[in-house]
Amino acid sequence: MRLGLCGGTFDPVHYGHLLLAEQCREQCRLDEVRFIPSGNPPHKESADITPGQLRAEMLELAIAGHPQFTVDSRELNRDGITYTVDTLSELAAEEPERELFFLIGADSLHDLPTWREPQRIAKLATIVAVNRSDRPLPSLDEIRGTLGEAVASRIEIVTMPGIDLSATDIRRRVQSDQSIRFMTPRAVEVFVAENGLYRD
Repeated sequence: MRLGLCGGTFDPVHYGHLLLAEQCREQCRLDEVRFIPSGNPPHKESADITPGQLRAEMLELAIAGHPQFTVDSRELNRDGITYTVDTLSELAAEEPERELFFLIGADSLHDLPTWREPQRIAKLATIVAVNRSDRPLPSLDEIRGTLGEAVASRIEIVTMPGIDLSATDIRRRVQSDQSIRFMTPRAVEVFVAENGLYRD
């Protein structure tokens, strides 16, 4: 069993997230991709994040009909700051024979040295790094220089078509009464409007 794990705030989920997951599923031959909405991530102010249950609902709407995509809400039920290494440890303990793949964008790969226990993250899961249109991937030599060969050897590179979308921009557009059509699935767009999300 090859399980891909795609974490993030998903506030809201958009087509960039979905394309990344699908390209990783295909290129890494993953049996399943789980989207894991973050609870209280260490790099963001939790007060500025939409409540977890709403973010999870948007994810469920976005992936409906894709049999290999699922939502895992475990971090939303965890008290305190949620760390990737803890989630990976839980998943590894549940099914030790399962092979884990941690899917991240170029921006997250740049920031990996600042995460909690990046070497342990690399032991628990293959790190699948995906290019973003606005930020190139760091070279593996850079990774070796900051995190060592053990981490660099656990990184796989996936390329996908450039898609210049961000949740920050979508929130800004909603607040400014601009269209977000074709930036996120229609069901998510309707959910945002019906729940008055991202308004003052």
